[in-house]
Amino acid sequence: MEPTPPVVKLDNAAIADRLEAFAVLLDLAGSSAYAARAYRRAAELVRETKAPVAELVAAGRARELRGIGPGIERRLRELVETGDIAELRELEREVAPEIVGLGRFLGLSPKRAVEIARAFGAETGEELRAAIRGGQLQSVPGVGPKTEAKLRAALELEGPPRPRRGLLLNRSRPLLAAIAAAVGGELAGDPRRWRETSEHFAIVTRDTNALDRFAEHPQIVAVVERDERRALGVTVEGVPVELVVAPPERFGTELVRATGSPEYVAALEPLPSGASEEEVFARLGLAPCPPELREEPFRGDPPALLELEEIRGDLHCHTTYSDGKSSVREMGTAARELGYEYLAVCDHTPSVGAVPGVTADDLRRQAEEIAAANEALAPFRVLRGIECDILRDGTLDLPDDVLAELEWVQVSVHGGQRMPRRELTKRTTDAMRNPHVSALSHPKGRILNHRPENALDLDEVFAVALETGVALEVNGLPDRLDLSGAHVREALATGVRLVCSTDAHSVRGLGNMQLSVATARRGWATTADVLNTRPLDELLGRR
Repeated sequence: MEPTPPVVKLDNAAIADRLEAFAVLLDLAGSSAYAARAYRRAAELVRETKAPVAELVAAGRARELRGIGPGIERRLRELVETGDIAELRELEREVAPEIVGLGRFLGLSPKRAVEIARAFGAETGEELRAAIRGGQLQSVPGVGPKTEAKLRAALELEGPPRPRRGLLLNRSRPLLAAIAAAVGGELAGDPRRWRETSEHFAIVTRDTNALDRFAEHPQIVAVVERDERRALGVTVEGVPVELVVAPPERFGTELVRATGSPEYVAALEPLPSGASEEEVFARLGLAPCPPELREEPFRGDPPALLELEEIRGDLHCHTTYSDGKSSVREMGTAARELGYEYLAVCDHTPSVGAVPGVTADDLRRQAEEIAAANEALAPFRVLRGIECDILRDGTLDLPDDVLAELEWVQVSVHGGQRMPRRELTKRTTDAMRNPHVSALSHPKGRILNHRPENALDLDEVFAVALETGVALEVNGLPDRLDLSGAHVREALATGVRLVCSTDAHSVRGLGNMQLSVATARRGWATTADVLNTRPLDELLGRR
């Protein structure tokens, strides 16, 4: 029997960081988008796993983690046995991540940043910065005085820099949390407020040794600025991350300052010294304010916001019957393990077109699987549901007699998001008046960083929701978060009720409930405002 190879002492966060770095470099090297995405998902999985992944890998059990295939397993084994990934080091030499990260921070494409650096022999970010400040770039073909001046201005920019494009929460929170954990700090900036796209990334710590650990962190490829109590680092994607080292007696002060939006903080200035945020708010004569509400100037008493633990069930998920990756039983089991009491299976209907949709016959076959799952999982309950497409004339994609069999009916618009305001609003509100409808899914149809909100008149939708009792969804998919926090607040002001759902297409997708709840909290939602904080009998009895 061969001896078990020694295990390098890497915790899950360190392993996830290396996989994430590998994914980024695969992107930069022009590898397939699928490969980079697979490694990024593996990094997320490792970061979320409770068991020590290094020990699982050493025992040959890595494939027990859902989503780990043979290729990633080999990389994990190499990492655990040697402490590194040889191809990662080769890619780092090939694509110059420090140069790429700094270039993206300055507004250059990866290819152009490397071209400029190599044209005058710069191999490090410091050499590239020196060339920009020293006026050496005009010797590079294609770089004139205007371009050089623009780069110099970006390098000397005052105030917190911003990435060229906001990062979605499923990327921004893990990125910042991993760095914060490594330097013994608290994450701040936009991710701490659960802002839907993050531009300001900050970490606050008391530890003066954190500056060195920050500079050495694998996600930080260049340090642009550094003094005794502050550093500004850049990731390979060009995301600027600010580290603030606060004196212990002012830790709370700096955390409040680094967390709130500029407008929120300005309204509180001058901030008093405080070792904790609670102490700062007390000295201001204010109740502590949840980070999600630190967007606009606010000095009142915040409400008792909805908590993740108060969610009793998820009312929107997909299975292999449409475009989901898991079966009814698998989704139900995972939801029960999260502590839920119920889960509504809401697969797509045929007119969505881009993905498989369920027919009436499919739904009746699915009902048999749901019944079997409920027998096995009792007292947990899987609900028969549907995400029924709203057709262009405002009718629904399944007949009323089929919808009447179901326990939860979500309706949504997919095709035709760019319809004129009046037509789209009538189409949606006509559907909401169907007596079998429970909730309207992702009402504004946006895809963050890709597709803007549609022209739906929410005031009219709110009025019809009150008339019919139809709830509005806060969709937890990271690229939707629809309704937005701002729209949640508008809905609640009219008395409309919400559901917080994940729109999960896999077992892992059920974890996006945290994003839905955080978005509802940004809209000042309380427990009473959200229907799926209620027991199942009460939830279904309201219809």
